[in-house]
Amino acid sequence: MAIDVVAGYPPLAAHLSLDAVGVFGGSAGGHTALSLAGGIWSNQRFREHCDKNIAQDFSSCVGFITSLDGGWLDGLKMWFAKQVIAARFSDDSVHQYEDSRIKAAIAMVPYAADFVPESLSNPKIPLGLVIADKDVNQVPKFHVEAILNACAPRCEVVMRMPDAGHGAMLSPMPPLEPGSIGSTLLSDPPSFDRTQEIPELNQRITDFFIRNLLHQPKLDQQDFVRQ
Repeated sequence: MAIDVVAGYPPLAAHLSLDAVGVFGGSAGGHTALSLAGGIWSNQRFREHCDKNIAQDFSSCVGFITSLDGGWLDGLKMWFAKQVIAARFSDDSVHQYEDSRIKAAIAMVPYAADFVPESLSNPKIPLGLVIADKDVNQVPKFHVEAILNACAPRCEVVMRMPDAGHGAMLSPMPPLEPGSIGSTLLSDPPSFDRTQEIPELNQRITDFFIRNLLHQPKLDQQDFVRQ
């Protein structure tokens, strides 16, 4: 839909090559990027993940509504969350999407536990991943690393950031209320140097798309960077 809107807006459309579009998505947007790269996902996979791993990946199953704090209510929170998930995500349809205009994708700290990892063992388009090792919102081993294990070497790690959290995808970081769930899940870990890492990340993302989209004869590098 976003591509269609741009294509229908003459001041932009006249300057763009819409037959070779790159998609970048973070978190839920990373889920979109993986789906467009050929990934298959389902509510069943989501339910099974949360039933098995909710204690270790609670925010991925529940969102920003509540969190585990080590107190006596944690067991009740997990039980109730599983009941809600079972009721709301009962449709077991398998989902897969594609758009022939999209020729490359990057998924940063993606939500990916509901994918069949093997569906991305041979991505349909060049696929890059960005990994934040200290992500507590989408714990890497359940999400991006599961995809990497399936798609390597046919995908690439655009950047692995050992000290980054889930909020590294946000630049600049929005104001977060200290002590809030959002702050806990998104704030930069103390060891993360945003001033150094984010410019490098942006450059690597740019380089990935230049390498994978710049094959169009009518588009030179200067045009690409300007667009």
